[in-house]
Amino acid sequence: MDLSLSDEQKQLQEAAERFVRDKYPFDSRRKIAATDRGWLPENWAQMAELGWLGMAFSEEDGGYGGGPIETMIVMEQFGKGLVLEPFVPTVVLGGGMIGRAGSKAQKEALLAPMIEGKKQFAFAWLERQSRYNLADVSLKATKEGNGWSLSGHKGVVYNAPVADNIIVLARTAGAGREQKGLTLFVVDGKAKGITRRDYPTQDAFRASELTFDKVSVGADALLGKVDEGFAVVEEAVDRTIVALCAEATGCMDAINAATLEYIKTRKQFGVPIGKFQVLQHRMVDCFTNAQEARSMTLMATLKIDDKDPIVRAKAASGAKVQIGKSGKFCGQSAVQMHGGMGVTDELSVSHYFKRLTMIDLMFGNQQHHLTRYSNLAMAA
Repeated sequence: MDLSLSDEQKQLQEAAERFVRDKYPFDSRRKIAATDRGWLPENWAQMAELGWLGMAFSEEDGGYGGGPIETMIVMEQFGKGLVLEPFVPTVVLGGGMIGRAGSKAQKEALLAPMIEGKKQFAFAWLERQSRYNLADVSLKATKEGNGWSLSGHKGVVYNAPVADNIIVLARTAGAGREQKGLTLFVVDGKAKGITRRDYPTQDAFRASELTFDKVSVGADALLGKVDEGFAVVEEAVDRTIVALCAEATGCMDAINAATLEYIKTRKQFGVPIGKFQVLQHRMVDCFTNAQEARSMTLMATLKIDDKDPIVRAKAASGAKVQIGKSGKFCGQSAVQMHGGMGVTDELSVSHYFKRLTMIDLMFGNQQHHLTRYSNLAMAA
């Protein structure tokens, strides 16, 4: 199998490398993270101009006909720079669900302006009791005339502070953790009845706690079919997991490179600590872990479009398990080899470790996906 990139994909990779090199030196990233918004509108506009916001969507939907490979290429470079612009919640998650379940009118009203950089999304699914179960949803959506009324709570909603629209996973039938009876709605981010508490996350992104108090939406807010939203969400989350895995490989490359440079220059007992064999062995282990993570990410990227949902889900969970394992090893090793300064805010290593830790927790940690993979393998 030829796994080399096409000429167009190489150009995309080079463009993403330039973007990160020019816009995201570590000191610049710290300044961006310290702003109220947490990202720069001019960077978002440049991403739209470069075509990155529409590269993975079909030409029929106004995109450029790319796919998971293109997303992987860009996300890996984003990981190296710890890019803060809301690409995942807006493009991969929100745009992905609209692209798969939206009507023609919704795609024209939502997807087209998103690709132009004029609209952003957030996805509200997590609740206090949910843990990692996508179907554990209590927020209620009840019929109200021709529309719906939404009431309940959602937590850790990435990009909600600035999102133009929030895609909400609500329960319209059933109870508890039933997959049947879940429905998606596209809600105006400033709709009456939404109370928002914004905060920065540990890895410097922005998220919100949202309370919905009888939020009224019209019939046109329905995304997909009533009671059948779970399959759309599960597929979108699997695709997001693969994109996050690609970002994590970039983080691992960067944290390993920083650690290698440090042990070459930091001296102890009159010699660079990189001369000590035990640290050389540890760096080899870090390199091996990063390569294993990259291989699993590539495998998942190639399988994420498979028509069999079990194949897709197994690939995503398998990659997520390896990413969690490798990210933890590389992060902890980097901190250990840097000593106490490895956890300081002034050093990039601590920020890469935070991001790797958060990626491990997003949409399920190692143990969750190991269990999911096992269950899927038995069901196949």
